[in-house]
Amino acid sequence: MKTVWKYTAAAVVIGGSVWAGSLLNLTAEGASVASQPGSSDDPVVTKSYVDQAIQQALKGGGASTTPSTPSTPSTPSTPSTGGSTSGSAEAVEIVTVKPGETLIAGAGAEFVVRAGKAVIYSSDSNGVADLTDGVDIKNGGTVSNNHLLSFPREGRGIQVLEGNKYSLTVMVRGSYSIR
Repeated sequence: MKTVWKYTAAAVVIGGSVWAGSLLNLTAEGASVASQPGSSDDPVVTKSYVDQAIQQALKGGGASTTPSTPSTPSTPSTPSTGGSTSGSAEAVEIVTVKPGETLIAGAGAEFVVRAGKAVIYSSDSNGVADLTDGVDIKNGGTVSNNHLLSFPREGRGIQVLEGNKYSLTVMVRGSYSIR
């Protein structure tokens, strides 16, 4: 009788282990049909579709279910004072700022100082957002090279650190002027 109980217990343990292992295998592999790539629960989209949806959202339009041909971006307005202005809001332009000049950003412009020593110029008490460090740099604050600066309003910008005789090389996206 003891032998029968041993065989029965062994069969139950082995059978339970096989059953538990099959359940774990199903969940580990994601075996349900609904979670397969390309299904309605996990749709596959192309990069071009995502890029078009982002462009439509940035332009204020809602994203549609079918991709459309992206339109050419319009030229942003520029401040009334100053010399140079950028072309397209999508294009990145390399700008050289000489000592004594101030690079003033248009609303929504972004700057990255690539070379030189720059400080923030602001006509009011508000500063400029350094998106790389996640800080607000006040008027006269130094700008680290290769940091993305965001200018939400016109009238703020960057200039060469006083006493420095070398120019700044700045990547600019958006409208700007040089004073």
